[in-house]
Amino acid sequence: MVMRGGTSKGLYFLESDLPSEPGDRDALLLAFMGSPDHRQIDGMGGAHPLTSKVAVVSPCRHGIGDVDFLFLQLGVDQPIVTDRQNCGNLLAGVGPFAVERGLVPAGAGPTEVRVHMLNTDGVAVGAFTCENGLPVYSGGTAISGVPGTASLIRLDFEGIAGGSAGTLLPTGNVVDQVEGIPVTLIDNGMPVVVMTAADMGITGYESCEQLEGNGTLRAKLETIRLTAGRLMNLGDVTKTTVPKLTMVAPPKAGGDLCTRTFIPHRCHEAIGVLGAVSVATAALLPGSPASAVLDHDRSGDVFSLEHPTGVFDAAIAVTFDAGVPVVRRAGIIRTARKLMDGQVFPRG
Repeated sequence: MVMRGGTSKGLYFLESDLPSEPGDRDALLLAFMGSPDHRQIDGMGGAHPLTSKVAVVSPCRHGIGDVDFLFLQLGVDQPIVTDRQNCGNLLAGVGPFAVERGLVPAGAGPTEVRVHMLNTDGVAVGAFTCENGLPVYSGGTAISGVPGTASLIRLDFEGIAGGSAGTLLPTGNVVDQVEGIPVTLIDNGMPVVVMTAADMGITGYESCEQLEGNGTLRAKLETIRLTAGRLMNLGDVTKTTVPKLTMVAPPKAGGDLCTRTFIPHRCHEAIGVLGAVSVATAALLPGSPASAVLDHDRSGDVFSLEHPTGVFDAAIAVTFDAGVPVVRRAGIIRTARKLMDGQVFPRG
């Protein structure tokens, strides 16, 4: 099934429909997607990391959810398949997909699906509406980066802090110096390096095209990423898609702060779901680069993060236990839509 989840698009499979051996599975998925090819012209990919994604779903084996969800990020022009990160956008479609495939029964009205996220061993609860035993995709909820409106899907996360890096702050510090730049190395569902745009020599309001065309900036970001990967307990990240890199600036359009994110080599046209959760969490840590640009007149626990195509809202609550930050709440609103259900034919 092809689904849009949040601001991403991907192929959703039942695990039982794919080869059980990971190498065989990955080779087949690359053929399905049309990788490696910068256009992905001979497959289902959309020539961008945000549309070169796969969700593998199965009944939950561990008793902590209704279904298991394995996210796989496929390279576009590289034959890479990695499970080193989660994806909150494709996650939005997992509950509806599970209902569509009969893994979770549904009737009419509100439906909840507990999703065990295998990449990070966390749990997310997806809440959405069903009618006649099937998900409702049409509705009045708009999210930035997606045209039109669709039915609301609420995602609440449990136990996602440190899912990839081990702890919320893998170095134990709110601020580290990496390649001479003050950064926060944080993992609240997605490993992210957060720094101010000003420290990187930009305003933070540039378009993605301008930033991707800035070779000096991109080289500096990659140097920071490689060093940060080791500091974040991720090892050699040369061939992985984590950590992400977010540059923050004061808000310009009524939000709480402004973001520009590399994922890691292309500029995100919005901001990833779990990346936004991590960045918003960083903004709640006094002394962090994100806190320095935050609109401190804000109130409540809903953060509005400006990005190149709009605003992303994340509900975050953090308390401190003997000075150590503890995440008490992390939730977001997304939408998803079934685009196609049928057969895909790999090249031979």
